[in-house]
This record gives sequence, structure tokens and C-alpha cells, in this order.
Amino acid sequence: MSLSDPDHDLVAAELGRDPTPAEVALFENLWSEHCAYRSSRPLLSAFDSEADQVVVGPGDDAAVVSVPTHADDGEETYVAMGIESHNHPSYVDPYDGAATGVGGIVRDILSMGAYPIALTDSLYFGGFDREHSRYLFEGVVEGIADYGNAIGVPTVGGSVEFHDGYEGNPLVNVACVGLVTEDRLVTAEAKTPGNKLVLVGNATGRDGLGGASFASEDLSEDAETEDRPAVQVGDPYTEKLLIEANEALIDEDLIRAARDLGAAGLGGASSELVAKGGLGAEIELDRVHQREPNMSALEILLAESQERMCYEVRPEDVDRVAEIADRYDLGCSVIGEVREGNYVCTFEGETVVDVPAEFLADGAPMNDLPMESSTGAERDRPDPDLEDAFDAVVASPNTASKAWVYRQYDHEVGTRTARRPGDDAAIMAIREAGTGLALSAGAIPSWTSAAPYDGARAVALENATNIAAKGATPHAAVDCLNGGNPENPDVYGGFGAIVGGLADMCRDLSVPVVGGNVSLYNDSVAGPIPPTPTLAMIGVRDGYDAPPMGVTGTGTLLEVGTAGGALGGSEYLAQVGGSDRFPDLPADAATAIDAVERIATLDSTLATHDVSHGGLAVTLAEMVTAETGISAAVDDVEALFDETPGRIVVETTDVEAVEAAAGDLPVRDLGAATTDARLTLSVGDERLERTAGTIAGLRDVIERELD
Repeated sequence: MSLSDPDHDLVAAELGRDPTPAEVALFENLWSEHCAYRSSRPLLSAFDSEADQVVVGPGDDAAVVSVPTHADDGEETYVAMGIESHNHPSYVDPYDGAATGVGGIVRDILSMGAYPIALTDSLYFGGFDREHSRYLFEGVVEGIADYGNAIGVPTVGGSVEFHDGYEGNPLVNVACVGLVTEDRLVTAEAKTPGNKLVLVGNATGRDGLGGASFASEDLSEDAETEDRPAVQVGDPYTEKLLIEANEALIDEDLIRAARDLGAAGLGGASSELVAKGGLGAEIELDRVHQREPNMSALEILLAESQERMCYEVRPEDVDRVAEIADRYDLGCSVIGEVREGNYVCTFEGETVVDVPAEFLADGAPMNDLPMESSTGAERDRPDPDLEDAFDAVVASPNTASKAWVYRQYDHEVGTRTARRPGDDAAIMAIREAGTGLALSAGAIPSWTSAAPYDGARAVALENATNIAAKGATPHAAVDCLNGGNPENPDVYGGFGAIVGGLADMCRDLSVPVVGGNVSLYNDSVAGPIPPTPTLAMIGVRDGYDAPPMGVTGTGTLLEVGTAGGALGGSEYLAQVGGSDRFPDLPADAATAIDAVERIATLDSTLATHDVSHGGLAVTLAEMVTAETGISAAVDDVEALFDETPGRIVVETTDVEAVEAAAGDLPVRDLGAATTDARLTLSVGDERLERTAGTIAGLRDVIERELD
């Protein structure tokens, strides 16, 4: 990429001269789609980001929300939350691309003064039967596991989806949450002229050059070789030291503002830091501690070397910051200072950058692109053998067990994980507040491919249902909006639809969307990806206990909620063929979620599990354990495979209590939990039986194929 002629002319007019080569490179990266959101920002006003619990909303490195305190002597606790994509790098180099995605989102949490406590990863690949997809899948999971495990932050949730639309462009969306209190909160807004800018962390090398512009273009056929220099290389052991050093710096109140070095490297972090405060800076690039000799000004400015933070520090605190950096064996450079006026960088005694900081950081003109809407599918339902269809859906890599993935993650480090991966939502114990923090993350591309707007609404409702099924109240969310080339009207139309759908459902649920990330130009020679609205949502509850997913074998089984009466976007149709409209979603989603939460917290509730991908067929199969089973009946194939979210299956000892808690939601008797480790299922006049062992064998398809 290069700075377009219109952008070049705009910059030249603002500066009153032609920009220098370093300035051209800075504007090219900071005005790229990846940094400036030129095509997406006009749409993002659809999201509601304000609520009583929101402390820091969109625009910082991460968002911050307050969580309720249930402990008698608990102080007010804040949760920092953010989400990031590392899609293109993970195609070119799946291991380092995914690993540095983890490192980047963790540093976003650090820059708010927070200590990271949990990660989620939402991953999307081409068809599981394709060798290249498996290569990417294995490399990405290994990169996330090695980096997350080494830094001591547990990966507790997420999703894995396989779809032909990701064959040439996988998605790696990683979210992180951390804890901070009001007195430790830091933002990315420079405060005072005369304060110093201090770079702490790894030495700067040439890795990741042009990463922001690389992430803003379609992947070429030769991307795996040609674009490898744009992929950063991570060092998790240095990141762990940086986490602890950041905590020590916050302990001693040494940081006025902070920004991690991610997209566009030092140039991006330092210019955005001062621009947010309406200030400028003077930076001597020669002072940056470097890993490689003879680096140019442009390389020092734009390299995306990992494990680095830029801090605003009072002059009298600089020596103490350097002492703490040295204690943790981290590099430390005083590279300049905050000042009034322009953002200025010098190198070897010459001025190489002299531009208004706000113009550089926020001056990119927005795109006004045409949109085209997609049409709904016609109904064309097949009529396959019931047993074959059930086995195909339960054994699909999309609905099958993801234990092969999360077993590679240390999901208990830090001793806060109260509900482990594999359930509807993870729960972290926020003991300082006596509060359980529920986490759910992901999207289902078959839904948004079938119906971008309603599919995105369903994604938001599905994540909220996951949280409510564990007795938690949906509290806040961040999103990672992934799309193809926005210059194509049909692609941009689908992207606009997922933004609107996600925003509308979150508004209906009173869940503020407090931050996020946009990744466009996810195109390759294989075509554009499906519009993919990954949502990472948190919920809060009193205490850390929650009903399990597996049945105990002693209660009545009920389905609570309304099915949508269609199979569009379902795994059933993906496996057996055909088409259908997308199911209708609940008319009052907030009421449905409130009811699910009430039911999950009843003393008589023994187990809960949401109904979504794969429908009741997968829900019931997942609730069977090695010791317990289910005997259930449904009316027909639609009732078995309908994927409408906002529903749960409950095992209870008190049917009347569930009916009372459900309010106006329909409650249907499915049957009973048993102790015979078997699923016995009547579908109309047909009957199907599968032992727990058979179900486990079907659901272990990923592990079986990869090991």
C-alpha cells in the first residue's frame, strides 16, 4: 500500500508542504482502515455505549466498567475489557500471528492500569476436512496456548467455527478482561506538557513493519511468503515481566498515561497518546533502545516489535521508572516529552516528522461507500434419515467437543476460574467483590451468512443466553466486527447489516457495547469471509456457583423459551442440504433473558444448558454424561434442529417453580434425566437411542482427526 493521491494532497494542504518520507509512512499506516476505521466508523454510532456501569467507553486501549460488590467489606471493583483481531498475520504465520494477538490485547488491558485475569479466543477457519485449514487451526491454537500459558493468564472461553468462507482468510479474535480499582485506573490521554515519554519493554527491531497497512488490504495469493515481514514475533516471557513491571509502576503511582505499542508501532502509540490529550510531543528517535543496527527513522517509528509500552511520566519519576524496568530486566528509554504544539520526531539531528498530532491520529476522511442488501432464502427442506441427520449434526466440527482446543490452555492459572471451558459461559471469581464474572464470546457464521442482520441479533442473544444460563446478568460487551472488502457493495451491505443487528439486540438487552475492533479487507483469492460479528460479553452474579451443563439424573427436563419456526442457518441444513428462512427471534428478548437468569438461580435447578448451534439435538447430547442420561420427546425434526437462541433446557426438581420464574415464556416438558448414561429420543413417531459412549465418540471428531 501507499498513501493515495487524495490523501497525499490532503496532507500536503494541511502541512503547507509535501510530507517527508517518514510522514508519508506514518499517515499511510495511521490513516489505514485498520487504524482509522474509515469505512466502519460512520456505522459505529449505532451502538449504545453509555450506562451507569460504564467508566471508560470506546476510544481508549480498552473499556472499563464497574461491577457490583456483594462482599460486606468489598471496595468498588472495575473490569477492563477489550477485543482484538489478528487475522492476516495468523494466515501468514499462524503461530506467531495468534501469539502476538494475545500479547497485544493483554497490553491493552495493562495500559488501563488493570491486571489481566482471563482470555477468550474466537477462531474461524475453512472447512475442517481441508489440510490447509487444519494446518492453520493447529498453529493458531498452539500460538495462543504457548503465549497465554507462559504469561500466566488463563484462556477460559471462546469459540471455534469452520466454514468454507474462511478458507483463504481465517479469523483470530482474542478478548481479555482485567481487574483495576478507581485509584489505579490509567487512560491513554496525555496530561501535562513537560512530562516525559518513556518506552519500556523489548528492544525495537524490524519485525512487523507496515503491519497496520498490511491488515488493511486483501490477502494475495503469495501472502504467506511476501507478507511474512509484516508479522510480529512474540516473546511471552518478556510480556510476563512487563505485566509485573506495569503492576509495580501502578503501585507507586508513577504513570500519568499509557498506551501499548501495537498497530503502527511507536508512531501510532505516541501520536495517539498526545492527540487524545489535545497536545503534541517532541521525540528523539535515536534514543529508542534498538535490537538491530542501522535502523532508519521510518523503521523505528513503524516497527511493531512486541512487548513494549509507552508511558507518560513526571520528570521527577523517570529515574524510579528506570529502576523498576531494570528490576524486571526490561529495556527503558526516555524518548522525549509531551509539549504544546505539533507532534515532532527527530533523527540524527534532523526533523523527520512535524505534524499536528490530532490531524495525524484523527484526521483521516471517512469513506462513503454504497451498500447492497441480501435477500432471504427460499424454503427447500430435505427429508433425510433421522439417525443419519442426528449423527451428522452432533459430529460436525462446528458443534462437536472443543476439548482438544481448551485442554491445551492453562485455564486455571490465577486460581479465579470457578466455571471452566466447555460450559455455556466461564465464570471467574472476583473475590474482592464477592462477585462471579461470567464470560461468553463468539459468533456463528452460518447465521450471519444466511441473514446478516437477524443473524447478528441472534449472536448477541446467544451470548446473553450463555451468561444468563449460569445465573448471571449480562453487563457489558465488546465486539470484533470482521468483514470483507468494503468497496464491494454487497460485502459492505452485509457488514452494515451485522453492525445494525448487533447494536439493536444489545440495545434491546440493555447491554452497553463499550469498545471493540473492526477488521475489514478479509478477502483472498477464495473470496470474502462471511460477515462475522464476534461478541465478547460479561455478566455478573452474586457468588461463583452456577448450575452445571450435565444432568444429575434425578430431575424433570424442561425446555424454556420460544422456537423460531425455521431452520435457516442451521447446522442441520449445512449437513443435509437445503435452505430455509432464518428463524424468528423472541419479540421481547430482555424478558426471555431475565427469565433464564431467574430459573438458573432457583435452588431446585439441577442443570441448565442453552439451545443454539445444532438445536436441541446437540443440547441434549451435551447434557448426557458418562453416568447420567436423558429420555426425551420432541414433536418433529424442526423442533429437534431449530437453533433459535434465547432458550434453555433445565433439569429441575420443581416444575412449578420453573413455570413461575418463566413468566410468559412457554415451558415444555421434554422428559426426564436418567441414570442409564443413554440418550433416548422420540421424534414424532420415530425413536432414536445413543449411549453416552457413542455420543462421546461422535463429539470427539476434532481430537480423533488431529491426534
